[in-house]
Amino acid sequence: MKKRTFTLRYGKGNVTFEIPEQQVLYELLGCNRPPAEDLHAAYSTALDHPVDSAPLREVVRPGDTVAVTVSDITRGWQRNSETIPFLLDCLNQAGVPDGKVTIIIAVGAHRKNTPEEFVELCGPEVCHRVRVVNHDALDGTNAVFLGRTSRGTPVEASRIALEADKLILTGGVIYHYMVGYGGGRKSVMPGICSNTTIQACHLWSMEPELGAGRSKLAQSKMTDGNPAHEDMMECASLVKPDFIVNVVPNLDGQICGIFAGNWVSAWLRATQMVDAIYGVEIQEKADIVIASAGGYPKDINLYQTTKTMDNAVHAAKDGGVSVILSECPDISEPLEYFRWFDYPTIEEHDRALRAGYTIAGWCALITREYCRQSPTIMLTRTGNADLARRAGLIPAASIDEALKKAYELCGKKDPSVAVLPNGANTLPCLAGGR
Repeated sequence: MKKRTFTLRYGKGNVTFEIPEQQVLYELLGCNRPPAEDLHAAYSTALDHPVDSAPLREVVRPGDTVAVTVSDITRGWQRNSETIPFLLDCLNQAGVPDGKVTIIIAVGAHRKNTPEEFVELCGPEVCHRVRVVNHDALDGTNAVFLGRTSRGTPVEASRIALEADKLILTGGVIYHYMVGYGGGRKSVMPGICSNTTIQACHLWSMEPELGAGRSKLAQSKMTDGNPAHEDMMECASLVKPDFIVNVVPNLDGQICGIFAGNWVSAWLRATQMVDAIYGVEIQEKADIVIASAGGYPKDINLYQTTKTMDNAVHAAKDGGVSVILSECPDISEPLEYFRWFDYPTIEEHDRALRAGYTIAGWCALITREYCRQSPTIMLTRTGNADLARRAGLIPAASIDEALKKAYELCGKKDPSVAVLPNGANTLPCLAGGR
C-alpha cells in the first residue's frame, strides 16, 4: 500500500507521519507567495508610498513624541525584530530621535511580556534604542475615557498612546476566528484598551439569545455584519491612529506583503492578500482532519491553539475527528482559561460568560463547542495531558498514538483524511458555503 509522508511543524521542531495515499482527500496548503527579496527596500517603499496617506516622514514632525504599538509574544511570527529598526530609522530621518519614541507591547488582555520577550519581539538593538513598555489593561491610571461606541461600549485607551503626538500601529494580518481578520484595529482594541473596554467589545462575539453560544457572524473572514468587528472599528476610530504598518506572512512564515498608510484602507488591502493566500476552497469535508498550529509561537498555549481548532472543524464532516498538533509549552496560560471548565455544562458556561465576559472565557466556550462538534485529539507534551482532558480534548503523547485514536474514533475502515500544515492560518471554505 502506497503511503504519503507529511512533515508538520510542532513547537520549534517537526513531526513526521504517513497516511495511505488513497485516503488523502487533500493537503490544504493555500496559495504561497514569494517573500520580499529585499525586506528593507520593500518596507521603505511602503512607508514612502502608503495607502491613502502622506508618507510617514511627512506624517510626523521633527521633535514629535511617537508611540508605536507592537504585538505581544503570541504574535512573534510578525517578525518585528527585523522591521522595527527600519521604522525607527525612518522616524530619525524625519527628525524624531529615539528618545522621543515609546514602543507599547499591545498585550490587550494577555499577560505582560517579559524583558526577554521584549528582545525576542523587537530585537536587542531596538530595546537599547528606545523605551519599551507593556500595556496594562488593568491600570486605571493609564486609561483615558474617549466616549462610547454606537453599541454602548465604553472606550478607554492607553494614556501613553493618546498623549503621544503621533500613534503608529504595527502588526500582522491573518484570519481571526472572532473578528474576521487580525491586524489593523486589533492593535488598538484589545491591544491598548482597558479591560473594561475589552470585555464590553468582545461581548458582541456572542449570539443575543441566552444559551445560544458564539455568534454565527463572529467568524473568520467575516467583517460585514460582524458585530464584534464593527464595535472594534468604532473603538479604534475614537483613538484615531495616525499611521499603520501591517505585514502579511506567506506559508513559510516570511513577510510577503507590507501595507502602510491609513489605518483602515491599508489594512483592508492586507486582508485581500490574506484571502488570496489562506482562503482555500474545498469540495467536501473529511472524516479525519490533521492540523498543525504552525509551530511556535502559534502553539504556545491552548488558548492560542483554538484558532487551529476552528479551522480544523470547518474541514471536518459532522462527527468527524480532528487531530491538532500543538506542543503548548505554556499550556496553563492564561490560568483563567481553565477556570471556565469548572462549569459542568456548556449552557452554564454560556450564562456565566454573559454575566461576566472575558476573552479567556469565550475561548474556553468555543473549545467546548469544537469538541462537541468534532472529537478532538491533541498531540502535546505529556505533562499537558490533565489540562487537555479538562478542556474536553483527548491528549496523545506521540503522532502514532494520536492517529491510532483518530482512526478508532472515526470508526471507518478507510476514512478520508485532510491535512492542514498551516492550521492556525488556512481557512477551508466549502464550495457553495463559507
